[in-house]
Parts: sequence; C-alpha cells; structure tokens
Amino acid sequence: MYTKLQPHRSFNNVNQYLIKEILDASPEKLLLKVYDFAIAQVQRRNLEKTNKAIQELINALDFSTDATKEISMGLLRLYKFCQDKMREKDYDIVYKILSELRDSWSEAINKFKKKE
Repeated sequence: MYTKLQPHRSFNNVNQYLIKEILDASPEKLLLKVYDFAIAQVQRRNLEKTNKAIQELINALDFSTDATKEISMGLLRLYKFCQDKMREKDYDIVYKILSELRDSWSEAINKFKKKE
C-alpha cells in the first residue's frame, strides 16, 4: 500500500555538498554558520531550532583561562538573554543581538586573517 519515498537526486547532492562543506570548514567558519542558522531560525520564529543553535554557541565558549573567561561570561549572558527573549516571542531583539554578534565575529576573523 505504501511505497518508500526515494530522496530526490538534487536534494541528495545538496546534502553531500553541505556535509563536505561543514567537514572542511575552519572553526571560525563553523561559528559563523551557527550564527547564520540561528538568525535564520529567529526569522522563521522557530523557538526550538533557535535555542538549539544558541546552545551550540554556549557549548563553544571557553572558560579555561582568565582572558577568555571574562569574554565568555559576557557572551553567556547575552546568549541566555536571547533564549529567554525567544521564549517571550521578542524576535526583533534576538535577531538584532545575534546579527550584531555575527557581524562582530566576522569582522574580527577578517582582521585576524589579514594579519597572518
């Protein structure tokens, strides 16, 4: 009665492309991709996926040294604030914060690469 659906060939190719792109990406590029995903999910008003992406950003924080601990604590507070605001359906503020953080990271990464 039911037949197994076969994935469309172009969809399968896209998946393979994305998998390769992610596996080959630098940590900096992966960070920006997580921000891009989170921002897209905020625009879709998808609480679950946005909060999962933010949780990945939280998991990536580095509290191992005094120098990174202060920055990580500030980012942790911002990420938790964004998660709270998503639950309150205040999408505009979450979009603004994540977009500005993403732009700041992108700028910092570009400046660092120019120094190399």
